[in-house]
Amino acid sequence: MALEGAVGRITLARPEKKNALDRATADELAEALFALSEAPVNVVALDADGPDFCAGADLTALEQMLDAPRQAHIDDAKALGHVFHTIRRMEKPVVALVRGRAFAGGAGLASACDIVLAHEDARFAYPEVTVGFVPAMVMTMLRRSVGEKHAFDLVSTGRVLSAEEARAIGLVSRVFPAREFDTVSNAVLEQLSRQPPSAMAATKSLFYKLDNLGFLDGISAGIIANADARATPAFREGVKRFTSRKKEK
Repeated sequence: MALEGAVGRITLARPEKKNALDRATADELAEALFALSEAPVNVVALDADGPDFCAGADLTALEQMLDAPRQAHIDDAKALGHVFHTIRRMEKPVVALVRGRAFAGGAGLASACDIVLAHEDARFAYPEVTVGFVPAMVMTMLRRSVGEKHAFDLVSTGRVLSAEEARAIGLVSRVFPAREFDTVSNAVLEQLSRQPPSAMAATKSLFYKLDNLGFLDGISAGIIANADARATPAFREGVKRFTSRKKEK
């Protein structure tokens, strides 16, 4: 974990394992996310060491648990579920920077983030069924991102998507050429870091709250959020700044 001005950065650092997720990694991720939620940063970047973002669950670690009691498996799964939940409830935007493979839980980790910026060579897949497993928790994010038909196609076949294919169906926010990836993705992070934190927090909170609301309830929640935003110093200053520019023209 590192602080880079108003940007907090978490780096998956198991390149020898293709940054596969085990219990310790999930716990460390949750701790880092919580720390950055309290830190003086406005946006969180999630990237990885090595050529791959994350190959999914650490199957070696799972093999060692094959004979463990059911509760141990539930507790192990909860650790990664806690990461997904933490990203969703954080007030700050979390941005995945994906190079190479984002497979299984790694694809789920990327799609749990608010924005996914993909290198042109990134690849995405949900191949759990090919090893007799189930893409269980990650389907919660996948269905919301791409809809039922695309989602079931991916989880039932395990097929691999290119970065552009993933962008076309809504799994990825933007795709950048290799030569520009670092520069442009850092520019996106910088832009997000300059947004008023109160407005960003309210926007993210309402955005995901709408998952559980019907149309009229969503509009009603938006009315309250609109009125609350008007009372913030950031809004007052922003309006005055905008109107003063118009007067100068």
